[in-house]
Amino acid sequence: MRRALPTLLLVLLAGCASRDQAPAPGDYRAEGQASYYSSRHHGRRTASGERFNMHALTAAHRSLPFGSQVKVTNLNNQRSVVVRINDRGPYAHGRIIDVSRKAAERLGMLGSGVTQVRLERLPD
Repeated sequence: MRRALPTLLLVLLAGCASRDQAPAPGDYRAEGQASYYSSRHHGRRTASGERFNMHALTAAHRSLPFGSQVKVTNLNNQRSVVVRINDRGPYAHGRIIDVSRKAAERLGMLGSGVTQVRLERLPD
């Protein structure tokens, strides 16, 4: 058992290291819940350093590189929008993306605030 422990630790660490690598453009697809930023964030700095503009087509994602273009499709009504990742988040459990108010309008999710979406990273 004592000999197996170092090997087990190396295997676990190797698995963790590969998780942080962002997928190549076109290789990322996910489904989950999306929400949108409230207007109180308008003008605040994002993780990328730019100011959040609720009238722009931008979004927050936990791991995709800043500048990534992502097609977001509302699975309830099939409406889609392309957003640019410029922030980190969301941090609410079960959510995979936070979109700007403008993107939320185009997705038809202003009334619900949260909706089921599919994300597809577009090639650069």
